[in-house]
Amino acid sequence: MVDGFPFEIPEEYHSMPLLKGRAAVDMKVKVKDNPIHIVLDGYNAPVTAGNFVDLVQRRFYDGMEIQRADGFVVQTGDPEGPAEGFIDPSTEKTRTIPLEIMVDGDKAPFYGATLEELGLYKAQTKLPFNAFGTMAMARDEFEDNSASSQVFWLLKESELTPSNANILDGRYAVFGYVTENHDFLADLKVGDVIESIQVVPGLENLVNPSYKIAG
Repeated sequence: MVDGFPFEIPEEYHSMPLLKGRAAVDMKVKVKDNPIHIVLDGYNAPVTAGNFVDLVQRRFYDGMEIQRADGFVVQTGDPEGPAEGFIDPSTEKTRTIPLEIMVDGDKAPFYGATLEELGLYKAQTKLPFNAFGTMAMARDEFEDNSASSQVFWLLKESELTPSNANILDGRYAVFGYVTENHDFLADLKVGDVIESIQVVPGLENLVNPSYKIAG
């Protein structure tokens, strides 16, 4: 759905990998028989979802361990070595993306600031942390635009994390939801290995893929 995308991406992010539409990925973990199916929403988080799909196509996550599983979230994406994110071979620097939050009633996301910093205390996010398996970017708590490759999935039920009434909404960029095999996600432990993540449908919606340049 690249043609007729509903809003313009800000110029400073225009050349980044962008998911202009939806896609889905299957995440196969070595201890599980069936993949965890995740739907990615590029309509409401094109920069965030595009960055992830680009990393998936680079096979960045294949062979990586689950690095956090504490009953609240499952997290991965921190590569070996001193870097805490994806090092872009073309720049030899960590590739980071802006915080990206879409609010109900707006036509385009806010970039580079939390809703609290923007004074939007009652705003409702289009992609809330309201479901088991909500997927979002991890980042430095004090740096809004520090997300790179680390991702996490929420393990709490919606009653415990009501939409826009928890500590996560408006502060971290949600870009997808687990839709199949939620129980596998809940069973993941630190050290479990991601065998592969593969885009199933939607790769045609990825614009500016850097993996093709690198390949």
